[in-house]
Amino acid sequence: MHRQLMSALGSDIPPIAITFRSTPPAGVPAFDDPMPAPHEVDGRTGRVAAGCVFWMKSTDRTFTTVAEDHANCSVGSVTHGFKTLAEVGANTDVAALLESGWVTMDVVPQIPVVTQRPAAVTYGPLAECATDPDVVLCRITARQFMVMMDALPGVRVEGKPQCHIIAIAKEQGEVAISAGCQLSRVRTGMPNSEMTLAIPAAQLTSVIERIEATAACDNTVARYAADDMRRFA
Repeated sequence: MHRQLMSALGSDIPPIAITFRSTPPAGVPAFDDPMPAPHEVDGRTGRVAAGCVFWMKSTDRTFTTVAEDHANCSVGSVTHGFKTLAEVGANTDVAALLESGWVTMDVVPQIPVVTQRPAAVTYGPLAECATDPDVVLCRITARQFMVMMDALPGVRVEGKPQCHIIAIAKEQGEVAISAGCQLSRVRTGMPNSEMTLAIPAAQLTSVIERIEATAACDNTVARYAADDMRRFA
């Protein structure tokens, strides 16, 4: 299915599988990068700067994470169900986002979140996934976004924070695309040309079929347009 999805989208970035677990999985290595020093004010730290960084690190290997691994980013800790808003409200990263005007307090409670606190979240290439995941995440280009808009009319298109599309796919069973957010782009190094796509894993087969059909139509139109343009050479 990962080959079908990459081929239909015309993507060279492997899709990743994200699985929320009530117990840490046996036989899956833990993500064990060292913890940096805690923040001098609120004590935040984590294995990476934010949970969205795991998206970048899991395109070629499978690993599992726990709450403390995600804890440097209060936003991601909330969207992934590890923390409540009340638990992170006093953190300096939350204060910085509010003070900048990047987000307002009236919007924060409306951000979709994973409702049941997980014991672990496993990330890895879809091709390596040994059990059914919850969400399949793809990094996509503007052209691939175009294909998705045609394949799934009315597909949910979101903005910041980028990570909440994981909760939308898992909890609400909707395919969701995010234009990204500056917080995530800086922390992940994700190119400005990329967006993200979250697919509920249970819908993956039907989504692939619709992408393939749309891509076939686009390829036909592309051939026509290329032939027609020869008159302008």
